[in-house]
Amino acid sequence: MNAGNGLLVLMGSGETSPTMVTLHRDLVAHLGGDADAAVILETPYGFQVNRDDISSRAREYFRRSVGLATVVAPDTQAGAPSIGAPGDGDADKVRDLVRRADWVFSGPGSPSYALNRWHTLRLGEILRERVARGYGVTVMASAAACTVGFAALPVYEVYKAGHPPAWLTGLDLLGALGLPVAVIPHYDNAEGGTHDTRFCYLGEPRLSALEQELPDESAILGIDEHTAVIVDLSTSLVRVWGRGFMTIRRQGASTLVPGGTTLPLEQLRDLVAGTEPAVVPLPRRPADADADADGGVGAAHRAATAGAGGAATLQEAVAAAELRFDSAQGARDAGTMAEVAVELESVIAAWSADMEEDQGGEWARTVLHGMIRRLAQAAGRGLREPEHTLGRILVPLLGLRRRLRADGAYDLADEVREAVAAGGVRLHDTPEGSEWRWEEETDPQQTGSRSQA
Repeated sequence: MNAGNGLLVLMGSGETSPTMVTLHRDLVAHLGGDADAAVILETPYGFQVNRDDISSRAREYFRRSVGLATVVAPDTQAGAPSIGAPGDGDADKVRDLVRRADWVFSGPGSPSYALNRWHTLRLGEILRERVARGYGVTVMASAAACTVGFAALPVYEVYKAGHPPAWLTGLDLLGALGLPVAVIPHYDNAEGGTHDTRFCYLGEPRLSALEQELPDESAILGIDEHTAVIVDLSTSLVRVWGRGFMTIRRQGASTLVPGGTTLPLEQLRDLVAGTEPAVVPLPRRPADADADADGGVGAAHRAATAGAGGAATLQEAVAAAELRFDSAQGARDAGTMAEVAVELESVIAAWSADMEEDQGGEWARTVLHGMIRRLAQAAGRGLREPEHTLGRILVPLLGLRRRLRADGAYDLADEVREAVAAGGVRLHDTPEGSEWRWEEETDPQQTGSRSQA
């Protein structure tokens, strides 16, 4: 990868979900289909005890879904506080690894922790250098995306620890592009339900208060979930990818740029500075030119999301699957019930590599287990039928036929035989009495329960 042909990619969420597979493949294709050095920078989640599991799932996601072999650049402080001082050998290796990488990815975790560590390790300088030189593909998602502006949001402290909202000093990767912005991912988050969790869990009141602290020449750049902003550093074009919007917010007024839009970097600068009209004619390409509903995750997921109404998140896919399963059960369509359960299992597997916590995996598996139990109950009833019902009907009928034969009314006895035969029951007379056998049309050899009379 030569300098001057780079990309800076900011993702609002879903960075290792099925919805982003197509984009990741496009980014690798931008490198000529081969990244000599592809690095996952674990710093934002380096403090978490499950960091190894997160890194492992991320590597598997890129290997399986994207065809990209990656290495993990560790947070060198993790488990060894003395490591990471300037000049430390391990820190030098991480810096060199990131500097030479064709592709660098960083995702979920704590923005404040990442900023502190990147400052200590001088990795912020290297990331800024990559952008300024236009070198390689640099992907910053979720928590990492929070750090790329001149101001950064300490999400953990504000949302989870209740600290007063305040800006941190960010990496300012976008400053070299003339974009004095604070980047807020998860911009359209709706997890709160009854309370406002938009704007990366801030909500409107806290965002409004923080916005007053920004310089007049700056703005907030919001990125919706399952949406990305791609800055081509060689052509100075900005592309919005995915199902949501990029939002430029200045002093409470917002300009929304929909997914599928490409605009010049200069126009984005004008929007940030407030010199562009509030309503901008931004042409949107057809929806299928960007992210399709399933994100290109492969045949299994395409089939699953097709059955789930083209769902773009795991929660949406599960909800659609439940509706389809209920409808099939109401129609007594066992085949579709089984099909929905199998498809939902494929969807859950496709989302299992998602690095972000609490994306609904356990809930989805609980729903799947409930479907299996309901299918088992229906199957249990089906296995008892029609033999169970027929047995209760045939016992008195065969008793009647026996009495008719004993009275010499063979014609009437034959009519009973013919009547039950029309329903798929075959009678066999023996010296000891009569036996019956249920013969299904699809399997004439299947034997049902037998009664003698």
